[in-house]
Amino acid sequence: MQAIQFKSRGVAEIAEIPVADVPPGHALVRVRASGLCHTDIEILNGRYGADSFPVVPGHEFAGTVEAVAGDVSGLRTGARVVVDPNISCGACRSCRRGLANLCERLEAYGVTRAGGFAETCVVAVDHLHEIGDLAFDTAALAEPLACVLNGLDAAGFDTPGNRRPDTALVIGAGPIGLLLALSLKAGGVPGVAVADRNEHRLAFAQTLGLEPLAADSSSLAARRRTFDFVADATGVASVAADMPRYAADGGTVLFFGVCAPDARIEVSPFEIFRRQLRLCGAHSLNGQIGRAVALLRAEAETMGRLVTHRLPLAEMRPFFEKGGAGGDTMKVQFAA
Repeated sequence: MQAIQFKSRGVAEIAEIPVADVPPGHALVRVRASGLCHTDIEILNGRYGADSFPVVPGHEFAGTVEAVAGDVSGLRTGARVVVDPNISCGACRSCRRGLANLCERLEAYGVTRAGGFAETCVVAVDHLHEIGDLAFDTAALAEPLACVLNGLDAAGFDTPGNRRPDTALVIGAGPIGLLLALSLKAGGVPGVAVADRNEHRLAFAQTLGLEPLAADSSSLAARRRTFDFVADATGVASVAADMPRYAADGGTVLFFGVCAPDARIEVSPFEIFRRQLRLCGAHSLNGQIGRAVALLRAEAETMGRLVTHRLPLAEMRPFFEKGGAGGDTMKVQFAA
């Protein structure tokens, strides 16, 4: 079968690889939609995760069950499914505390094991969630949306006793930033704004019912200390460093974008103390795929619009080589 394969650091090729055997407890999934994530670019360039070359990337994917192992029950061939890519050990301290996304031996389909940029993928059945009649391209947004839900959980968004924000700012109007902003809106936050430098993305955000704010504009500067919740979805350290200035007193600041591991920023402990700011981070997802599928079903008309490119496998390779999609695109997917 055909697959995109990361042969070594910086080398992505269309390869012919054998269809894998289906071991006990697993299913063979015919991939129907697989999304490109900036993390894939980081993996290719050796800046994220373990060095597992060669590997088939793709951790945002959905498809149909083509075959199941003999010991599998409760999952039929033909089932329409989406994949939870994270594979935790279940035994380390983080796993025992319910933080499987912080597992000391964390693996993932598309990162350390073959993923969804292939015609088929072998997946453990307990990592499959049925999607019913939800469109495959929309269902493939479940993984990034689950990361968003994990971020909101980490920020205490639905924690008893926490007041729901009245205003929120998401910095970065790419696909993950817009999923975050739309989730806040769907969760009942009345005023959700997004900031970005790209005019195309801001215009698109406005069509989704979000307030667009141009980065470095006087309009954004005038909103300092007015947002109950501020999140960075750019992964740019200097942008992340500016978040507290936009947070209202008593507000929450979420470090959600993936900054370079060696990046450093300055913060004022006194300001955090005096203004009672909450700073938190969130990594990956932690069992939220089912919630993500339910939210996608409810918000399919809006969130489904984030998928702007549905391409054959061979046409995906240039997006890896040029470092991802351009500013006038949103989510790019392999579609079969």
